[in-house]
This record gives sequence, structure tokens and C-alpha cells, in this order.
Amino acid sequence: MQITPETLLAANRSTFAPKSLPGVFTATAGAGGSLRGAGEIPDTAFLPEGRPDVLETRVPPPVQDGPYTIGVGDVVLLATPQAGNTIEELSGLLAAQNSRQGYTVQDDGAIAVPDVGRVPVAGLTLEEAEAVVFRRLVEAQIDPTFSLEIAEFNSKRVSIGGAVNTPTIAPISLTPLRLDQAIVAAGGITVVDQDYATIRIYRDGTIYQIPLAEFYTQPDLQKVRLTDGDSVFVDTEYDLAKAESYFSEQIQLASFRAELREAAINELQTEVSLRRADMSEARDNFQTRLELDSVERDYVYLTGEIAQQGRYPLPFDRKAVLADAIYEQGSGMANERANARHIYVLRGSPDPREFGSVTAWQLDARNAANLLLATRFELRPNDVVFVSEQPVTRWSRVVNQITPSIINLTATAAN
Repeated sequence: MQITPETLLAANRSTFAPKSLPGVFTATAGAGGSLRGAGEIPDTAFLPEGRPDVLETRVPPPVQDGPYTIGVGDVVLLATPQAGNTIEELSGLLAAQNSRQGYTVQDDGAIAVPDVGRVPVAGLTLEEAEAVVFRRLVEAQIDPTFSLEIAEFNSKRVSIGGAVNTPTIAPISLTPLRLDQAIVAAGGITVVDQDYATIRIYRDGTIYQIPLAEFYTQPDLQKVRLTDGDSVFVDTEYDLAKAESYFSEQIQLASFRAELREAAINELQTEVSLRRADMSEARDNFQTRLELDSVERDYVYLTGEIAQQGRYPLPFDRKAVLADAIYEQGSGMANERANARHIYVLRGSPDPREFGSVTAWQLDARNAANLLLATRFELRPNDVVFVSEQPVTRWSRVVNQITPSIINLTATAAN
């Protein structure tokens, strides 16, 4: 069958998926790694100031709005219908009565529900947690009629200290915690000289401050939203030593977090090095197996008037074409002996019962433009590429075979 643009499409239509390299050649040593530290390294904290001429206002960045997420230590209340006898049900005594049971979110982020097991809820909103509990009740074949609410908020808190009546820790609940609410929770401010008093907010290694005079006159400053881990300290000129001690402890905690992060990075680097060594060994083993010919490969066989007869391994992860096999490593055709008119690709039937069924695709390369078809003709496993010889080459070989016989006969007669 002559190779033409039309027949080329038919030849390439047969299904073939090249063999792929092992996954170790595409994996990276850092895949799956995660830092085990305590988050980002905090920025350099501002130190408490002395009595300045004008107190600087440094408002913390706004906190993004979002629903409350359940955390470790929160108490989740699960209310389910309470069973009763027929008389109680008919009299309506059990109407709206529910069995209410509280569950504390453990350090693994889950609650332990009887007959259901551990249900992970940490990091979920109340709506998401209801969906998870519903699914687990159905899987346990338990009546999924229930309601879920948070009875105690213990996972997200803000500490308030300094010149307040009652230093305290205020929890963050379903509603956002504002600065004025936090100060009220601590019993209010107890400073005398309000002109040089300030409210300092420690967040993520940075100290922000709001002068008390501005706090009282600007409602937007009163409604600054606080977030988990904030520390609020009401400071005056006379309490600078106390403020310094308070924030010194916070800065030490930030330094400790930075050390944890550095240790986590070192651990991750060690893990990456071990993975990289393991992957390198796996790749070297595969390369050795290739060299020892112990890896199953697909081959195309080259014969006839070609510079180097042999087998051409089909590449991994891509398809090879006729030109790849002929010109691999600069071999090409034997120009003096090859007949460019008769370049064949012999392809057998995939059905073993049709062993003698062979399709011969012929490329006429006398027209150099036809060589472009060789760059698009896809090869399949066990194809045989055959390049025919020139007629003169055939005659030359006959002469070379006959000439020694004639010489021998002549020599014999002479003797």
C-alpha cells in the first residue's frame, strides 16, 4: 500500500499507547511535605512607648468576615428526640423534649459519639459539622433527626489586661468580638490620665495601639474586630514597666514559635534529602535494568539497505515515526545501495490467528517531498522497516559472488 496523505491517516488510526516511564521519574522530592512548625515567623514587635508628645495611632488590619469554625476545646451539644411510652406520646408530654448531650472536641479535632465513633468536626462551620454528623448517623443506621449547637466556646480567645478592673480572657463566639466588648468583659478601664493612656493590641508579633482619647471619640475604633490569639493591654505612662513585662512574655512566645518553625524547616529539608536519595536510587536501578535489557520494551526492527541494521526501541511516553527509526543516531539509509523508491513498513495483524496477514506500507522517497510523510507515519510495536536494494547493487553482488568461482576454475585449468 503506497504511503500517501490519505493512507497515512489509515495507518495511524490503529490504537497504540506508548509505555510510560515509572512514576519516580515525574515525582518531586518535596511532594507531600508540610511544615510542622507554629506558622509564619512574627514580625518584629513594637516596644511599649514612653510619654510622647502625640500618641501614634496604629490600627490592626481588618479581620476577614466569616462563619465561626469549631475548634479544639469547644463543647458541641447534640440534641436528639427522646423516646417515650405511648401514653406520654399521646398526651403530648414528650412534645419538644429532646435528649441533649454535650461533647468536647478533643485534641485530634473529633468528638466521640456513642454507637457512632469519632466524628471529626474541628475546622468546620456549624453547618458543615451538621452534614458530617448526619452522614455518620446514617452510616451507623441511627435516626438522623438531631440538632447541633455549640454550648461552650473554648478554642478561640482574647486576653485583656493592664489598667482594667478585672483582667480576663474573653471567648470568641458565633458573633464577632469587638474591642469595646472585650474591655467591658474586663470590667472597664481604670486609668486616671486618659490623655496619655493607650490601648495596645498584640497580634502575630506586632503591637498596634489606639490612644484612649481617640477610642472614646471614634466609634469605628471602638468596633475594631478582634481575632483568636489577640492580647489587649490598656497602658498608661505609669504602667510602662508592667506593659513591658506583659509584652516581653508575648515576644518570647513569638520567638519560640520562630524556633519551632526553623526546626520544622530543618526536619523537612532532611526528609526531602532522604526522598531525593530514594528517588535517585530508584532511577539508577531502572537505568541499570534498561542497560541489562530486563525492562519490557516495544521495538521496531530495521533491515535491508540501511546503514545499521538492528532494533529500534520505541520511546517512553510518546509515539515514534518512520523518520525516527531510519535516521536514529545518524544511521539513515545506505545511499550507494538503497533504493529510495522501495522503503517498506511491514505490519502484521494483531490477531494471532491471522499470522500470515501482513500489510506492507511503501514510501517512494525519490520525490524528496514524500520524506515529510515519513515524519508523520507512526510506528507500532514489532513493525519491520525494510529498505530494498538498487538493481545495480543486486547485479554487483551476483558478480562478486561469481567472480571468485571463475578465477578458481581458471587457476585450476592452468594448473
